[in-house]
Amino acid sequence: MTVSRRNVLLLGGLGAVGAGALAVPTRSVEAKSASALRDADMPRPFRTPFVEPPVLQPRARTVDPVDGLPVHHYVVTERAARAQILPRAGLTTPILGYDGIFPGPTISLDQGTKAVLRVRNQLPATHPLDGHVLSTSTHLHGSASLPQYDGYANDVTNPGFYKDYHYPNFQPARTLWYHDHGVHYTALNAYSGLAAQYHMHDPLERALLPQGRFDVAVTISDAMFAEDGSLGYDDNSHSGLWGDVILVNGRPWPVMKVQKRVYRFRVLNACISRSLRPTLSTGDPIAVVGTDGGLVPTTQFVNNYRHAGAERYELLIDFRKYRTGQRVELRNLSNDNNVDYDYTHQIMAFDVVDEPVDTSDPTWNRIPAQLSTHNEVMALTAGQSTRTRRFELDRTNGMWTVNDVTWQEVVASGFKKVAAEVDVNAVEIWEFENNSGGWYHPLHIHLVDFQILSRNGRSPFNYERGPKDVVYVGEGETVRLLMKFGPHKGRYMIHCHNLSHEDHDMMVQFRVGLKEDDPDPDDPMTAAPAKWDDGSAPVVGPSPTPSSSLSASPAPSPSRSATATPTPTPTPTPTKVRKTPGGKPGGR
Repeated sequence: MTVSRRNVLLLGGLGAVGAGALAVPTRSVEAKSASALRDADMPRPFRTPFVEPPVLQPRARTVDPVDGLPVHHYVVTERAARAQILPRAGLTTPILGYDGIFPGPTISLDQGTKAVLRVRNQLPATHPLDGHVLSTSTHLHGSASLPQYDGYANDVTNPGFYKDYHYPNFQPARTLWYHDHGVHYTALNAYSGLAAQYHMHDPLERALLPQGRFDVAVTISDAMFAEDGSLGYDDNSHSGLWGDVILVNGRPWPVMKVQKRVYRFRVLNACISRSLRPTLSTGDPIAVVGTDGGLVPTTQFVNNYRHAGAERYELLIDFRKYRTGQRVELRNLSNDNNVDYDYTHQIMAFDVVDEPVDTSDPTWNRIPAQLSTHNEVMALTAGQSTRTRRFELDRTNGMWTVNDVTWQEVVASGFKKVAAEVDVNAVEIWEFENNSGGWYHPLHIHLVDFQILSRNGRSPFNYERGPKDVVYVGEGETVRLLMKFGPHKGRYMIHCHNLSHEDHDMMVQFRVGLKEDDPDPDDPMTAAPAKWDDGSAPVVGPSPTPSSSLSASPAPSPSRSATATPTPTPTPTPTKVRKTPGGKPGGR
């Protein structure tokens, strides 16, 4: 289906597409655009330089007095700001960002170095789009954190408060990311800018893969824009949001200059709903060396791959074979369940330059065949499983559900209702069946990494053969996952990472090592509540164990980068795109 730009705008953004096409979600839909920008203000591919977010420096370094491990103390401030995303000077976009930038600053540290991240909520009291209270809950996605530090959806920090999150960082090297997880508003808050990468290194990964400037964070998102440059927002009756502008690290379709050597790219799909199918314009294969939970056992070569929201893939691209001045594009072949526009088939470009290469770096020309020789989750076998549980992903009475249960039912139960109760160190197979009428779901299980055993009774795709915490559950697909629970006791969430689905209301929880009425010292609603932020400068003392409270250092002044310019009194106003009169785009 092709819809003209004029008709899309007349009918209210994506509503023109959703009313007819999204009733059959298994088809990828073509349209000209969704944004209400003037043609002169609409960004075009490959006209802006690639940038990376700054790396956040710890405010203090201490030692845990219990186990002697180092602890890094960080502070980020959630604030409203304006970002220069669009090409016209002065046409800025209001955002919500960690330290006022989008994406937020990257945190990078070594395995075995604990972290305490103070998140200060200095956002406006309410969101100007719909008036919801701008309370937030920060989830470090990919971390085996205690429940009270896991970003439990209802464990929120209100404006004017802060919370200290403790991260153990004992897992193998991996690409994590931190993002907002506030109950029922995760989609809008994350779409507005509250997302950032978090890198954990270990000796094996450092020895095998490129580091420093050749270890590149790539956060992909999509957006639509109102005429005044603000973010447009239309989630099609909670079915999903598909923007017509692809952003990489907050820049539309950027161009990166690369040497003739091997680069490592940590690719995060931070889109609210859009899935990707990346491929190189040259047709050359891409080497997959890492999945959500770290290194794959052996390097997998692909010409393209499905990349769902919240998944992270670590890729090696070898630029040695290309000539100076050659442009190589990272393109998007797309998948079912997307709305595709004029330029959403492109992601970013690489321009090969003749800059001298440091050949003393052993990773400059190396794509290792073997990577992780032992990973606990990848060493599990189906024969170790003591139980198989089945979950159905569906839509019931207009709400997205897991086994016909919504998060609102969990809340109504006093947070006692669980989809599963498992023992610490139990090994189980969880099977997820997508019966939702043709929609796909990126399914995320908190706390654990898992191994994908099968997809529709067949082997998983080769690029999925590494430790995962998000699985692409495609239209009509059934996936079987193998996992070991622990090391912590407590309650953790399972949800769809199409964030519009999560918010309405495709999220449940499981409980590890506890019965319903057992005392829970790590209750995510009570164990580590947010505190009033009076603006004082607390002093960092000796670091206690992760379940204790800790004062951190003073909040930093707003960080600045090429992606955003914080201002004292911005107005973060994503603009709600009008629906087609009488229509319910995307509803089923």
